[in-house]
Amino acid sequence: MRGFNRTTVVIQFILLGFSNLGELQLFLFTIFLLLYLAILVANVTIMAVIHFSRTLHIPMYGFLFILSFSESCYTSVIIPQLLIHLLSATKTISLMACATQLFFFLGFACTNCFLIAVMGYDRYVAICHPLRYTLIMNKRLGLGLVYLSGITGFLIALVATNLIYDMPFCGPNKINHYFCDMAPVIKLACTDTHVKELALFTLSILVILVPFLLIFISYGFIVNTILKIPSADGKRKAFATCASHLTVVFVHYGCASIIYLRPKSKSASDKDQLVAMTYTVVTPLLNPLVYSLRNQEVKTALKRVMGVTAATKMS
Repeated sequence: MRGFNRTTVVIQFILLGFSNLGELQLFLFTIFLLLYLAILVANVTIMAVIHFSRTLHIPMYGFLFILSFSESCYTSVIIPQLLIHLLSATKTISLMACATQLFFFLGFACTNCFLIAVMGYDRYVAICHPLRYTLIMNKRLGLGLVYLSGITGFLIALVATNLIYDMPFCGPNKINHYFCDMAPVIKLACTDTHVKELALFTLSILVILVPFLLIFISYGFIVNTILKIPSADGKRKAFATCASHLTVVFVHYGCASIIYLRPKSKSASDKDQLVAMTYTVVTPLLNPLVYSLRNQEVKTALKRVMGVTAATKMS
């Protein structure tokens, strides 16, 4: 990245995070450790169930498998370092490490946004064109959409990271956050940031608002199709297949919009850390729970896999 070739006074940052909470940091360490382990266990369980259950070897669950994998990586970019800082007196992070963390955080976050939109399109094809589903949503298209989501997500992350760390940092080096997010880092740049902020705001619209609008359009067609189903039971089942995805959509895009759909980083506040907790900790845990508790096929497959595992152990 060009920004690293420029001489800067600041070579490391201090992540303030929860340092003002004193002895409560040990309690927070326990909470975050348990949440992190729960996120890994929940997402790995979802991936294992999808992998070992042949009935779930369809594009819908393939996307869910990739989303669970991405969520696990996304969380692992942030929480392990947070756990270390909660136990450490020094909460420093080098300029390069800060940029690397932001790059991978944005890469997985953008990928997740696109994957959730792809899952919305998958639901549209399954409900509005059920007889042509296997023809339209074939393996080739599914893999192509996954690759497109990942490549686009990390290209946007590369552009955003380069825009931020191309700026000089020569003043305060204290980041008022528990990880290297865009807004708190930009606030420390000792140059005019308006053009960069406008560019980052445009990227945020591309990543958050455009996929959300595509999902909204997809569900417009989905609702129209469901309302034409003659039986009440058929309507209920159709809506039930969409409930899990819609829950994730509103939580994920809602929290992301609060933080990133703002034209100026100066609007960032201490409350952002609370909102950030939702999309860095709660959402990665919510996704597998929602899809496992509200999806009958996943619950059935989970019971089947658990039953086979138990039987294997007994024999």
